[in-house]
Amino acid sequence: MRLLVFAVLSVALMVVDARFALLQPLRAQLGLIVEPVYWVGRLPVRLWEGATQGLSSRSELAAENEKLKAEQLMMQRRLQKLAALTEQNVRLRELLNSAALVDDEVLATELIGIDPNPFTHRILIDKGAKDGVVLGQPVLDARGLMGQVVEVMPYSSRVLLLTDTTHSIPIQVNRNGLRAIASGTGNPERLELRHVADTADIKEGDLLVSSGLGQRFPAGYPVATVTEVIHDSGQPFAIVRAMPTASLNRSRYMLLVFTDPRTPEQRASDSAEAQEALDREILQQAGTPAVAPPPAPSPAPIPQPEAAH
Repeated sequence: MRLLVFAVLSVALMVVDARFALLQPLRAQLGLIVEPVYWVGRLPVRLWEGATQGLSSRSELAAENEKLKAEQLMMQRRLQKLAALTEQNVRLRELLNSAALVDDEVLATELIGIDPNPFTHRILIDKGAKDGVVLGQPVLDARGLMGQVVEVMPYSSRVLLLTDTTHSIPIQVNRNGLRAIASGTGNPERLELRHVADTADIKEGDLLVSSGLGQRFPAGYPVATVTEVIHDSGQPFAIVRAMPTASLNRSRYMLLVFTDPRTPEQRASDSAEAQEALDREILQQAGTPAVAPPPAPSPAPIPQPEAAH
């Protein structure tokens, strides 16, 4: 009986609500009371959506950040040769197709470890033989040369830095082309130039770039900046100290440089052969017929003597 009463009452309320607006204020008040319940019910959904969106945005920003860092490193590497190329143009170098002007192939890499031995300056990078890394390959950062690969593993490599006491690199003064050898001192912020004549034209602030001699390091990359020149009249050589341009103890992202292993004579010979092959291909595509030599003139007829009558 009670159920029937409630059913009739419910039907009556629905009819009144549908036909008349008497219950509209009551509906509004009930909606205001129930709104917090709806908000609490949707709270887990909103929290989940916010968390997933935050994680997605963070991963996208991290990927974009890594991409921008790699692009910035590439652009800075291209600008490194600007000073050297300017001086080369001023001196009107004859070999304009020198290896110093050729853009080398590079591969971005990341620092993953440092040698704990305080008497050696070596680092570990995340590229190895599987990526084409070879022994002696030059390594540089956004500011200049850092060192060379001395050990290659399948997925990582060890790099010997310029400041290691066992490392030396042929350099030249960018201002005047003076050549010398820069050796490591064990100090991450100092190189020394060996056997520089006391009368040599070198001064503080000179930029030292790789000379390319020895075919190990590409020419024209910044190596160090001269910080101190000490002249001693009683000694045949001056004491020259320089600070590496690369951030040897701060850089995390670096570039592996793939230099051309061929000698200048081989590169010139290969270039000439490629040009000849290209010329032949162009002639074949154009279908130029071979020029035949002009026909030889026919000999004049020999007059025959008339028969006697």
